[in-house]
Amino acid sequence: MKIRAAVLLAMGLPAPYAQSQPLKILELELDPPGPGEVRVRVLAAGLCHSDLSVINGDRPRPLPMVIGHESAGEVLECGPGVTDLAPGDRVVMVFMPSCGGCLPCAEGRPALCEPGAAANGAGVLLGNTRRLRLDGEYVNHHVGVSCFAEQCVVSRRSCVKVNADLSPAEAALFGCAVLTGVGAVINTAKVGAGSTVAVLGLGGVGFSALLAAAASGARELVAIDLSDSKLALARELGATATVNAASPDAAAQVRALTKGGVDYAFEMAGAIPALELAWQITRRGGSTVTAGLPHPDKRFALPPVQMVAEERTLRGSYIGSAVPARDIPRYIELYRRGRLPVDRLMGERLALDDINRGLDRLAAGQAMRDVVLF
Repeated sequence: MKIRAAVLLAMGLPAPYAQSQPLKILELELDPPGPGEVRVRVLAAGLCHSDLSVINGDRPRPLPMVIGHESAGEVLECGPGVTDLAPGDRVVMVFMPSCGGCLPCAEGRPALCEPGAAANGAGVLLGNTRRLRLDGEYVNHHVGVSCFAEQCVVSRRSCVKVNADLSPAEAALFGCAVLTGVGAVINTAKVGAGSTVAVLGLGGVGFSALLAAAASGARELVAIDLSDSKLALARELGATATVNAASPDAAAQVRALTKGGVDYAFEMAGAIPALELAWQITRRGGSTVTAGLPHPDKRFALPPVQMVAEERTLRGSYIGSAVPARDIPRYIELYRRGRLPVDRLMGERLALDDINRGLDRLAAGQAMRDVVLF
């Protein structure tokens, strides 16, 4: 079957991407789904900084590769052994497939699935297969999804069935931005009512974390970003105070606002200066949580004496420490009830042919959550 898809042939091409065109819209051959796999018509796919991190080389992946990992779609065909999905079902795709049998999966931590991580790093599906071909040669899958395409074949374990009452653009956000940001607050940090919270980096993930902190009853909620327009929106969405990260006294401002620092600081920018600031504004006994993904070579200088003498913690959060089959339906229900207004995070609607222009908006920090509609 022939499909159109956005293919990354070389990493590190310079911005502006509308000119360098790192993603080429090409016609590929899509093989049928094998055992435990499904073929999905992609209805909407969000542009996330994790996509940009592969394109600019911060997250090296095997090439060529069809990019994209945050999406919603409709099941078209089920491979052998798939009995709990059927053509016509709506699904949200998840960028970490979980095998169900490794130690992290057995412990209820599917975000840390070992075979899933190995498959994602190798550019294959969970069953060690590739279903995309260009001129007869196999093309790699991006974290088991590759949704910047008209259709994709994914592992059944990369899908969560959802009701069809959400628009595809809304549903797509729950596969990464909402799952990661909300999960970091609820699952990783377990923020309780009356806590003080700061969120650094107001992209889709950061804003989702801010919404979750507000819904969890944070009594003080500080939003930190370089964009004044995003800070203004943060105030509308529940932030009690905002600080521009470019201010030379940003840390002092937050400590003054919160009388010594916050209980929980969430770093969602994927930049070492943001992580350093998050650490600086965390109070004694508090927790710094990071869901950012800087280049693997980047390092953060952590003063161990502070961890000991101040009983502080630094934690990573991947996919919001989520159990996707449990959490995605929960978060969707919170959205329906008005507790997580993620529709306020929607940005531009793009066609597949406009995707490189969307990357420029993302790289410049201008975009909220731009979505490719098919």
